[in-house]
Parts: sequence; structure tokens; C-alpha cells
Amino acid sequence: MDYEQMMRVFRMAALEAGEKIMAIYEADDFEVKSKSDASPVTEADEAADALISAHLRAAFPDLALVTEEQADSHGQAVRDFLIVDPLDGTKEFIQRRGDFTVNIAWVEQGVPVRGVVYAPAKGRLFYTDASGQSVEEQGPFDLEDIGSVTPIRVKQPDNAALFVVASKSHRDAATDAYIGKYAVADLKSAGSSLKFCLVATGEADLYPRLGRTMEWDTAAGDAVLRGAGGVMVRFEDHHPFDYGKPGFANGFFIAHAPGVEVKQP
Repeated sequence: MDYEQMMRVFRMAALEAGEKIMAIYEADDFEVKSKSDASPVTEADEAADALISAHLRAAFPDLALVTEEQADSHGQAVRDFLIVDPLDGTKEFIQRRGDFTVNIAWVEQGVPVRGVVYAPAKGRLFYTDASGQSVEEQGPFDLEDIGSVTPIRVKQPDNAALFVVASKSHRDAATDAYIGKYAVADLKSAGSSLKFCLVATGEADLYPRLGRTMEWDTAAGDAVLRGAGGVMVRFEDHHPFDYGKPGFANGFFIAHAPGVEVKQP
């Protein structure tokens, strides 16, 4: 696999999708519909999906592609595949809170090994480079020319004073009860896959998710976290998290920096 080419394509596709998304986000109004599972979808989700899919199919015609907005891609049984959430955090987008991302990842044998997470409203761009090291690129961003890039790394956690990040739209009593098992110095809320990136940069130590997600929600953020030295495990048994599951549905999980003394459920 030519990872250098892959990451060039991922980066460009994410940035172009971000431009489309922001043009709609900044408009006076935009259409919101409901999908069959009652989750919202906007014209920005659909436009970004079409753009990213076109880029990936042109560059990698022989690779399996799974995207949130194309239901006919969800029935595949694959271990090596591209996976896309063109607009992760649609609720944040609709409420104009800014915590939404473009997620693109490559999964090999059930492991997300390369990925990009772009938060266009926040001006933050995270991705794995060709070697698999995670970086954050500083804006403003150019489609062709890569700007100043800083390698990112999880920090050594202090279990007596942990920094925890949790979902902004999906916090519940069970999540708060689990977080209560830790000695927390600071608890912040964030939307979309930004939570993985905050652990990857050392801005947080722990991100528990006790709720429904799909693999397209997590793969890119997981890739960035892994490339920064972080870990994502299943909530129930702390075993490694796997991709290519039937229907691409996730169980509960914990993303964290090594050294966090992960509590039992």
C-alpha cells in the first residue's frame, strides 16, 4: 500500500469536504431530514459524502468502501476497507456548535491504521502521516501544499488527577457514573471524533463511550489516537477494539492514554 499517496488523497478529500460543509453551515438555512433510524441527515452530509466517495473511488478503485450515507455499502463483510463519515456530529452541525468533523480511515485486518479527522469550524486538522505517526497541521490549509505539521503524542497521565472528555450530545447517567470511578481533575465535553484527537494530543487522558456508535464514527479518530500512542479497548473486557464487525456497529468502548488505570464496568 502506498500510504503517502493515500494520505495525500485523504487530506485533500477532507479539506474539500470541509469547504462544502462550511458553505452550507454558514448559509441562512439548510435542509434537515431524518434517516430510517431517525437520526438526522443534512445536505452537507450528502454533499460531503458524494465528494469524498468520488475522490476515494478514483484513487483506490479496487478497495472496499463503506460510508455512513450509502446504505448499500453497509452489508459488506470486509477486513480491509476504506470507511468514511462525511459529517460526524450532525447534531452539533444543526445546532451550529462547531464540534463536527470529517472522518476518513483505512482499516487493515480489522485495525484502523491510517486516518484523517478534520474539524473545519474549529480549524483543526489531524491525520496519520505515511509512516503512521499522527500529526496536527496548522492552518490556514492549502489543498495542494502541506503546511506546518507537528507530531502529536498522548501524555503520561496522572491517575490522581485525570483529564476526561465525554460526548457533548450523548452524555447520560451511566457515563457519569463510570467517570465517577476515576479521580478527575477536569471534565470537558466535545462532539464527534474530536474526543479521540484530544486524547491523542494530550489535552485529555480518557474518553469513555457508553452508547451506540458505528465504525465510521470512530475509525478515523481511532487511527489518529493509535498513531499518537493511544489505546482503544472494548468497555466490557478491555480487549482490543476490532473493525469490520457485522453491520459495522460498535459496542461500548474506552479510549485512553497508556498508563490510565482503566476501571472495570
